[in-house]
Amino acid sequence: MTIVLRGVAQVAGIAALTVLAACASTPAPGPAYMLDPTHSFVTFELPASGLSTQRGRFDRTRGEVEFDRLGRSASVEVRIDTRSVSTGVAALDARLCAPDVLDCEAHPQAVFRARQFSFDDGGLPTQVSGSLTLRGQTLPLTLRARHFNCYPNLLLLREVCGGDFEAAIEPAAFGIAAGAGSAIPERIPLFVQVEAIKQ
Repeated sequence: MTIVLRGVAQVAGIAALTVLAACASTPAPGPAYMLDPTHSFVTFELPASGLSTQRGRFDRTRGEVEFDRLGRSASVEVRIDTRSVSTGVAALDARLCAPDVLDCEAHPQAVFRARQFSFDDGGLPTQVSGSLTLRGQTLPLTLRARHFNCYPNLLLLREVCGGDFEAAIEPAAFGIAAGAGSAIPERIPLFVQVEAIKQ
């Protein structure tokens, strides 16, 4: 009986050490930041062949970021209210929200999630690779930073980080008819301005 108890104790001890080792090898999350909805927007362009470019944006964006500049690690989740699409032309907004385009009623939210970041020598992100969920389809998306910086905001008494990113999507990949015979171009440039406040 003594041998059995000693064996159980040894197994329990090994299990505990294994759990501790796993915890130690898992990087701690970086400081939390919340997107400032008054300074965070996704803007898009609808280029027309030989004509002017129509621009618009999504007015309501929410999200959280974990960002460890020294540890060069980060994660982000951004939620975009598709119903907030705004081009300044009500008829076009309604067209973009139609079932064969954004389908805002069935899919009122688009989500970008990412954990793969590239950093410059100062620990600031230069590229963010993740996935975009739009119309129920989830596909890879990479954002490239045009510039990014952090500074102590004297009004908020907190650190604020932010910058401008750019990418492009192919609407057809999300089930949206695009190209010849459609008002939607085959490729849509995206420009993401974001500011996040340290919590």
